[in-house]
Amino acid sequence: MTSAVESIEATGVPSLDEAGRALLFTEARTANAFADTPISDEQLAGIWELTRWAPTSANLQPLRVTFVRTPEGKERLLPLMAEGNRVKTASAPVTAILAVDSRFHEHAPTLLPIRPQMRDALEADEATRSAMTQVNGPLQAGYFILAIRAQGLVAGPMAGFDAAAIDAEFFPEGRWKSLLVINIGHPGENPWFDRLPRLDPADVVRWA
Repeated sequence: MTSAVESIEATGVPSLDEAGRALLFTEARTANAFADTPISDEQLAGIWELTRWAPTSANLQPLRVTFVRTPEGKERLLPLMAEGNRVKTASAPVTAILAVDSRFHEHAPTLLPIRPQMRDALEADEATRSAMTQVNGPLQAGYFILAIRAQGLVAGPMAGFDAAAIDAEFFPEGRWKSLLVINIGHPGENPWFDRLPRLDPADVVRWA
């Protein structure tokens, strides 16, 4: 039986086999309808357990997650989604609000113990903190989507929402800033749009 991970003898570094690549990349789809199958605490914890290993600048990990899955939580969230995203968000058993923590640098002594002074340096440099969240937050969000797929679930990432309203409703202390909203679950009836094309490598890849 072929494992999902195969070793590369020349380097000793493992690689995904075709089934693993299909699961995470080539056959993965954005879901637009969800079954009402519950998602467990363990599955959600597993998503974060994988996500937290994403690489980030100075290992400072600005991404934060709020899992919305109660009826009360959905009632708060749905009016803040773009109209075209409300039905599928209502159908998803869990919706994750991904945000970045504007005070992420406070954890520098724990996350970068070899340079604890990063906390004070970034405290005095808001522009650099902002630039770091703009790079590392989306990077971690990409890993979050892959982690959902690795758990045998489907993801429906969305940028169509009122960010200021979500921040006011869910993060009123002003420290977290919403970045992306992702529906999570099992595919429901007619969950996929037709597969759309991707750009040819000749149009997007250069060699230097």
